[in-house]
Amino acid sequence: MADATFWWIFAGVAVAAELVTGTFYLLMLGLGLAAGAIAAHAGASMTVQIVAAALVGGGAVAIWYGVRSRQPKGAPSSANRDINLDIGGTLNVDAWNTDRTAAVKYRGAEWTAELSPEAIAAPGAHRIVEMVGSRLIVEPLK
Repeated sequence: MADATFWWIFAGVAVAAELVTGTFYLLMLGLGLAAGAIAAHAGASMTVQIVAAALVGGGAVAIWYGVRSRQPKGAPSSANRDINLDIGGTLNVDAWNTDRTAAVKYRGAEWTAELSPEAIAAPGAHRIVEMVGSRLIVEPLK
């Protein structure tokens, strides 16, 4: 087999592994392997093929890492509306217990609501800001 064939096979394996694991960095390494294949098609020596693969793959990983590190961090999954659709939902609290919890009805079931640390305990309408296990962390509607 030609050198380019090996490079394309390795690139395909990297892409397949990325699809299985969801690790975007494997796609960047796949780009490097494709660069090695293109260098092989151009008739470059094995040394040039390896250098091309390393520069393109390593460069793509470095650039992607830089892009990802500049993005703001998302909310934790317990408070992220993209993951938990109950975040932002409203409910009514009739009375608070002394431990800042209350039994509430939400979506047709009994839940334990817990008041967020900075909120003042008062009955009325509240918004869900986080879910910790089966507890709804709520704050008063403003």
